[in-house]
Amino acid sequence: MGKYILKRLAMLIPVVLGISFVVFSIMSLTPGDPAQLILGESASAEALESKREELGLNDPFIVRYVKYVSRAAIGDFGRSYTTNVPVAKEIMSRFPNTLVLTISAVILAILIGIPVGVFTAVRQYSLWDSGIMLLTLLGVSMPVFWLGLMLILQFALNWNWLPAVGQPSWSINGLRALVLPTLSLGISTAAIITRMTRSSMLDVIRQDYIRTARAKGVNEFYVITRHALKNALIPVITVIGIQFGGLLGGAILTESVFSWPGVGRLLVEAIRQKDTPRVMGIVIFLAVAFSLVNLIVDIFYAYVDPRIRSRYK
Repeated sequence: MGKYILKRLAMLIPVVLGISFVVFSIMSLTPGDPAQLILGESASAEALESKREELGLNDPFIVRYVKYVSRAAIGDFGRSYTTNVPVAKEIMSRFPNTLVLTISAVILAILIGIPVGVFTAVRQYSLWDSGIMLLTLLGVSMPVFWLGLMLILQFALNWNWLPAVGQPSWSINGLRALVLPTLSLGISTAAIITRMTRSSMLDVIRQDYIRTARAKGVNEFYVITRHALKNALIPVITVIGIQFGGLLGGAILTESVFSWPGVGRLLVEAIRQKDTPRVMGIVIFLAVAFSLVNLIVDIFYAYVDPRIRSRYK
């Protein structure tokens, strides 16, 4: 298992390098002058040229990229062009908010998706099954952005039950501000988990050992929860992990719609301002976070399934 973990960690290097190269290239080709952004519109030509030299903007592209990667390798993502604050500090100040939103959305999705998926599998071809599958199809296909707007219109504007925007905190108002963005992300994720749980359960409950347990007179609830569900959850765990990693970097629109002060919203602001150090730092950070989450899921998957664990001995 140790060799497998080291191998997966080594695989992160080309992935992060590839992502960083693409993003660095895009940011370099987009119009705009970082020196002008820092010094303002009234800056003289001499001051602008001096700032470009200071930032290394006059160096060839590959030289600038190598310098950036060498600094980023030790956690130095540079300073923001707009705030002059270290990018790593800005990311770490926003990441807890994104993490709270992601965890709450995944917990909601699990609480909805797994029980509903089991229920629809047991009631296959019933009206309940058909209706729920139609709803999950809508949940998967509906963009999170539009779902968020619908929640704002209904709960915040029409009924005035919940705030459309707010600051995260452990106060009542802070927790209320978390509800709508959590629903926006959690509902669509719950639809994915529901469909995966249903599919996995249908495969398991057709197995011979399930028929044998029923033939022995084992209680149906016990057969479903202890025998079938335990094995059906193995692929569901992978889906949950992928969704968790995706939400860490995929909550950009949701954070923007609900003005949630997370990493995704910070990335949108950085792109608008052509703040290259911010954009690069956030993208690299999210790429590493997503890859580490997938690694953790794979390790957990191996411990849950003895067949997979045996491959790494």
